[in-house]
Amino acid sequence: MREKFGFLICAWILLWVNCFGRYVVEKNSLKVTSPESIKGVYECAIGNFGVPQYGGTLVGTVVYPKANQRACEVFDGFDISFKSKSGGLPTLLLVDRGDCFFTFKAWNAQKAGAAAILIVDSKDEPLITMDTPEEENARAEYLQNIAIPSALISKSLGDSIKKALTSREIVSINLDWRESLPHPDERVEYEFWTNSNDECGLKCDSQIEFVKNFKGAAQILEQKGYTQFTPHYITWYCPEAFILSKQCKSQCINHGRYCASDPEQDFSKGYDGKDVVVQNLRQACLFKVANESGKPWLWWDYVTDFAIRCPMKEKYTKDCADKVIRSLGVNLTKIDKCIGDTEADVDNPVLKAEQDAQIGKGSRGDVTILPTLVINNRQYRGKLDKGAVLKAICAGFQETTEPAICLSEDIETNECLENNGGCWLDQTANITACKDTFRGRVCECPIVNGMKFSGDGYTHCEGKDVKTEVSWGSFWVIIIGLVAAGAAGYAIYKYRIRRYMDSEIRAIMAQYMPLDNQPNNVHHPDI
Repeated sequence: MREKFGFLICAWILLWVNCFGRYVVEKNSLKVTSPESIKGVYECAIGNFGVPQYGGTLVGTVVYPKANQRACEVFDGFDISFKSKSGGLPTLLLVDRGDCFFTFKAWNAQKAGAAAILIVDSKDEPLITMDTPEEENARAEYLQNIAIPSALISKSLGDSIKKALTSREIVSINLDWRESLPHPDERVEYEFWTNSNDECGLKCDSQIEFVKNFKGAAQILEQKGYTQFTPHYITWYCPEAFILSKQCKSQCINHGRYCASDPEQDFSKGYDGKDVVVQNLRQACLFKVANESGKPWLWWDYVTDFAIRCPMKEKYTKDCADKVIRSLGVNLTKIDKCIGDTEADVDNPVLKAEQDAQIGKGSRGDVTILPTLVINNRQYRGKLDKGAVLKAICAGFQETTEPAICLSEDIETNECLENNGGCWLDQTANITACKDTFRGRVCECPIVNGMKFSGDGYTHCEGKDVKTEVSWGSFWVIIIGLVAAGAAGYAIYKYRIRRYMDSEIRAIMAQYMPLDNQPNNVHHPDI
């Protein structure tokens, strides 16, 4: 009976996601530059593994192997290599869909030397997001080692490319991720949809490993105002018919309103799904309280410290979680108030807001995959790795506004170092118009030691002494100011002198006025 209840509840979750979810497939641009017969711009779906080159491009030539065309076996067995030759373009491997996981195809392509993999759909249909295998197969270590980008292309485009290759034509393609993420201004807003469950195998391990590795960069970006980060948590509700069942009671809080799957898929052992929900709520409340105090980055400290000191699969207790919170100086009373009574038949404002946030808005689809990273309202695709995620975040800044961390050699290539980026250069004075950016470079005439250069930045820049301009401008402003002040002072002086003279005259006149008013018959006594 318990198995039937569990099955029905799982079926309800899947039905709810499929019926009410709006899943958005994140895409990038694929431009065929040759041959002429298929030249054009096409869409392709970004795989949710490997490292998409957000903010950049990749130009290469397409190869369709004569054997192992579905890339389900190691290419070494066929004596095939796709490593680029000196002076040659990178190889984009074209393979067919089917027979094995998308990730295994990408892994075999990478080991054979391909720079990227293009997987041709098996039928004409809307493109889908290629994801990692289900959990029972997700323990394969190779998943975290896939470093090449992958893309799913339509069957019609794949057939056209194959036809051109059969005719011995060179197929050149430019994969472009520059517009895959919006980059409107100098601040990036991103969300991390995660879970406190640490019993889901490789996915759970990769989540906490990512948080530990990315914490330093995330806190620097947040503290300096470059980013705005928000953590989120997925929950589902229990169908009303099953609210009183043992399964819903063990997986849900607040009378079936907020639920999480049992970590071990076994209701008789370990911790329950409701424990996961409560810890999710505690993390969400900690972020809320820390954010209100102006220190949202403390969330990263709490999650990493909690994973070390209070792992749920070993020794999780509320007391342990509270000790971690106190060590960070966050107001525990406010957090407990935010969590509220998890047994009460009432809504929890925080978790209610989380469920509402799961529904996609604008260009962002519903969040149905854990973990999910959303950057500037677009779902990130690729492996959860510090370097890959940082590149994606850097791609979200408006060009020339990205922080210094985005311009380090570990993150991007300084295009100004090669041929000065094609910009103007004064070799004698060692002055250049090339300015390195995460997306490439811009040619912009510089200001050097008070000297402002103007021009197109590519072929010429002419210098003007900014300090001299400012000095002469200031000089004339001072002169005009002094003249105006002098004129005003003189006018005030004239006015005051006139007032003084008028008062003196009135005083003198006042001394003679009484004599004129004396009567004529007044006699003065003799002395």
